Amino acid sequence: MAAYVITRVNVTDPDQYEKYKALSPAAVAESGGKFIVRGGDSVTLEGPDENRRIVVLEFPDVDSAKNFYDSEKYRHARDVRAGAAEFQMVVVEGV
Repeated sequence: MAAYVITRVNVTDPDQYEKYKALSPAAVAESGGKFIVRGGDSVTLEGPDENRRIVVLEFPDVDSAKNFYDSEKYRHARDVRAGAAEFQMVVVEGV
C-alpha cells in the first residue's frame, strides 16, 4: 500500500536549503519514491494560515519511506540541510 511523506518546512537559510534540494531527489528515487508536491503555491482553506513550504513524497509502502529517511544519501542531505530549515516530516499510509 502506498505511503506518503508529508513535510512542512520553514526555510531559514535559502542558500543552504538550495543545496539540500539538489541532493534530496536522488535519495527519494533510490528508495522508489517520487515527488507529488514540492513547495508550490498553496491556499489555506480552513484553519490557521499555513505559510510553510509543503512537500509530499509518494513511496510504494511505509518501509520504503523509512528506508529513504535512513538511507546514506538522505542522511548526507539532512546534514547539508542542518541549520537551513525547521522541518516537520511524517509518513502516513495511503488508502
